[in-house]
Amino acid sequence: MEFIDDLRVVDGPVAWAAWAAGAAGLAYLLWHAVFGRGRRWRPPGPAAVTLAGVVLLAAALVAAVHWFLIYAVSVFPSELPAEPLAWSAAAVVALLLLLLRGVGRPSGVGVRNGAGQNSTQQNSTRRNSTRRNRADAWRSRAAAAAAFLAVLALCAVQINIYFGLNHTVGDLTGAAVARIPTLDAGLRRAAGAPAAAGLEQWRAPRDLPSGIIRKAAIPGTISGFQSRDAYVYLPPAYQSSPRPALPVLVLFSGQPGSPADWLTGGALQRRLDSFAAQHAGVAPVTVVVDPNGSASANTLCMDSRIARADTYLARDVPDWINQTFDVDPDPRKWAAGGFSFGGTCALQMVTRHPDVYGAALAFSSEKEPAIAKERDKTIQATFGADAASFDRLTPLSVMAKDRFDGHGAYFAAGERDPEFIGHMDVLSEAARKAGFTVESHRIANLGHSWETAANGLPGGLDFLSRRWGIAP
Repeated sequence: MEFIDDLRVVDGPVAWAAWAAGAAGLAYLLWHAVFGRGRRWRPPGPAAVTLAGVVLLAAALVAAVHWFLIYAVSVFPSELPAEPLAWSAAAVVALLLLLLRGVGRPSGVGVRNGAGQNSTQQNSTRRNSTRRNRADAWRSRAAAAAAFLAVLALCAVQINIYFGLNHTVGDLTGAAVARIPTLDAGLRRAAGAPAAAGLEQWRAPRDLPSGIIRKAAIPGTISGFQSRDAYVYLPPAYQSSPRPALPVLVLFSGQPGSPADWLTGGALQRRLDSFAAQHAGVAPVTVVVDPNGSASANTLCMDSRIARADTYLARDVPDWINQTFDVDPDPRKWAAGGFSFGGTCALQMVTRHPDVYGAALAFSSEKEPAIAKERDKTIQATFGADAASFDRLTPLSVMAKDRFDGHGAYFAAGERDPEFIGHMDVLSEAARKAGFTVESHRIANLGHSWETAANGLPGGLDFLSRRWGIAP
């Protein structure tokens, strides 16, 4: 089973098979819906006109659903990228061709009576012809359904490739994350143990193990917030004896999403293991935290009428980390990071709580926290009609009035993501003016995708390592 779980779905044989099956399925539907013979009904006009009509109708349906999700029910706070929408339209085209084929199904005309046949022979011939027609019709429907499913699978694979979230079958099914063990007592800080020595006094042993991932529940002791399990990366240096006091990186995923997204789409363990290998086993103790409580919730990482998420992230989470692990308590050795919603959340933490987090890694961050495309809906959901209370908590507002000398902010966004490139430019300029040490980068050939976070993380870690004094 692990062989199947490790099978990649974004490249290699699975992706090639999806392309082959999807292209064949679309060709089958197109041919039989537009050019098929032996039908009671034929599409009006040339085949090209019919196909153009199907494509335009599919585009209109996807655009209407997209508008409904963004502006009517506010499922997403920003518009979806063009590529996933295009692949969604391709799936709708296949569905419309399937329906069009159904309108023009085989006529099922029986066999003409032979002149020399008696009544019994005629009835037998008619029954046999009916059975054959029915069997042909079922086979035809099954082939059409299989063709549609092949196109649907190709579109799903391509949308997944764009967002870069699930790389293997195990990622898709959740089996890879389900195998992660719970944090055991041997990895926790011993009660009453003296503070660990700083990194400047630590020397790497000859043989170091790989980093490990564990899951743990972080209680909302002060906030009362109910979160999903967090995931913790403990670097090789943490597993040595004695342990050094390591820096801390707290990460947040996008919304909708879950902490596990950093393990799958963010390739977190591979990126941190690579960093540790280049720094004598040293990497930050990294905790991927849930600020929302469910895949569909959006707390905006604020204390509002929705939840006390800010208190959870700025009080409960740091308290739990300091009590549970041998880490450096100095806020200058702590950073918050995230992708999309999570990047916005990271900026909120470092601007609202500079005494807790000394730096932020913001990958494809929003310009400000948002539940809906319309700002008024976000304010209404969080603070009623009190726009001033919301404004006071946004990173841009905080940076406009406070100074953050000595703090750091690292920004990255995909170069094919113009909306979030614009957000990055606005935020990075505001951060520079507020005294942050700033770096900003455009990730080549990527859009609003987890690949942006995964490819941007090494640069972000290098940015932090220079601040933390971790030498290669």
